[in-house]
Amino acid sequence: MGNCCSDVGGGMTAVGVGTSTSITTVNQNEAVDCFLKSRGIHGLFSQIELSFSATNLRDRDVFSKSDPMLVVYIKERDGAITEVFRTEVVLNSLNPTWITKYTITYQFEVVQTLLFHVFDVDTQFHNAEVKMLKLEEQQSLGEASCALSEIVTKPNRSLTLDLVRREESVRSTHSQHLGKLTVHAEECFSSKTTAEMTLKCLDLESKDLFSKSDPFLVISKFVESGISIPVCKTEVLKNDLNPTWKPVFLNIQHVGSKDSPLMIECFNFNSNGKHDLIGKVQKSLVDLEKLHSGREGENLFLPTVVGHDYQNKVLKSKLFVEKFSETVQHTFLDYLAGGFELNFMVAIDFTASNGNPRLPDSLHYIDPSGRLNAYQKAIYEVGEVLQFYDADQRFPAWGFGARPIDGPVSHCFNLNGSSNYCEVEGIRGIMMAYTSALSNVSLAGPTLFGHVINRAALIASQSLANDARKYFVLLIITDGVVTDLQETKEALVIASDLPLSILIVGVGGADFKEMEILDADKGERLESLTGRVASRDIVQFVPFRDVHSGEISIVQALLAELPTQFLTYMQSRDIKPST
Repeated sequence: MGNCCSDVGGGMTAVGVGTSTSITTVNQNEAVDCFLKSRGIHGLFSQIELSFSATNLRDRDVFSKSDPMLVVYIKERDGAITEVFRTEVVLNSLNPTWITKYTITYQFEVVQTLLFHVFDVDTQFHNAEVKMLKLEEQQSLGEASCALSEIVTKPNRSLTLDLVRREESVRSTHSQHLGKLTVHAEECFSSKTTAEMTLKCLDLESKDLFSKSDPFLVISKFVESGISIPVCKTEVLKNDLNPTWKPVFLNIQHVGSKDSPLMIECFNFNSNGKHDLIGKVQKSLVDLEKLHSGREGENLFLPTVVGHDYQNKVLKSKLFVEKFSETVQHTFLDYLAGGFELNFMVAIDFTASNGNPRLPDSLHYIDPSGRLNAYQKAIYEVGEVLQFYDADQRFPAWGFGARPIDGPVSHCFNLNGSSNYCEVEGIRGIMMAYTSALSNVSLAGPTLFGHVINRAALIASQSLANDARKYFVLLIITDGVVTDLQETKEALVIASDLPLSILIVGVGGADFKEMEILDADKGERLESLTGRVASRDIVQFVPFRDVHSGEISIVQALLAELPTQFLTYMQSRDIKPST
């Protein structure tokens, strides 16, 4: 079988054995989104290649140096640990640089905890394949762990970790020195290559009885099993049989390659989610580029039942490619490597509708057993993801809708009780300030968002004026429908021009239907009384109860769009990752 070892250069080197840019789409109709999700559409991703080296490992061999191999594990949220990768063995080295690299899909909205374990492989196993080695028969040289976010947020994307024994990693602050492990991340370059296309159709068939069709396109790739998976969609254009859609962006790595076949389907939008297929074509990116250069159209076809078989009926409707270009897009990870940060802020609803905090049925009840209430869960689950992207981990934290001691009702007060500063230290600091505030304020009302949004916007505006490389994320947690809806819209329209995104979590049993107006994914773009339209969608709203009991976590539901909102802002201002 294949040899798993290398002794080139005395063991100093080894011979191995053996992105993406967001897909920019316009989400104008909830029914379209549900339709796509039911067919397996996924959000932003990037492929990350991890390489490994170690220094000053312990020497476990008597007559030579150790022969190290690195094993990588992933730790799930439930604590389960799964082995995912092994390097080759480097012979006779205490400072190995492994050649074999591990590729992992980076997910912004998830804390991806990695565990690393270095083993000294016994001489008798040097001719075995690494995947066949029994780890219990090898000697441990040390362990380390980190979140993938900790690696990619470093300016050089390299993180050096101390290797410790397993028992020391949890119970000792003075672990025995076992060497260091350096992990370096590189984003796969192909994940940055994006094809931009402007598509139009002519002579579409009308599917509606009393009006023209409301067409949109869905572009899908084919997987090995032969089924198609949606990767991109256009906006819906109402009453238009000759539509020209806004540009779509296709990540070339995501679709496979430029030669990979794509299915482009044109649907007539129906609000019940049962969209009518108008017609479709199957083309690769190479084919679409040829249509553009030749200024030619491609006839749509429609599968039609003939007897017991399907035949493709060619339609007079045609698809045209008005624009086709390829660019290397800057990715979210490029901006992190360029020194950009995400700064976390939180605002908590202290209105009386939450119930008396001293009673167990209150949404603000602090359980003596340590069980978190809905507010605490939202803070922790969002905060544990975002904290890695904030260098100093000092977070502005506010409350609203309460009456501080001997004062009037405040719709934006510092959660820490200070009249001078609003920041607290870390997620633990937010939790402590929240608990303390419950004892120092009287719940009141009404539910007003405008004040806290304006406060967050002021901080973002000041940062922008100072050319700071910061993007701000405000988490608002509330139990009720906002009562200053128009004032909130006005604040959001202004804030849409700033480096700011707003995540809203609705807790409790209220009807949050009106809140979805603030989320442009589920309605029209926000507009002020003066007719000024929000420059981009900066709000994500999720009712906590909708996702807490299912497989999709509140964090994933809330944070999935954040990298796209970040990139949209940077691109709209032509801000590059590095100067």
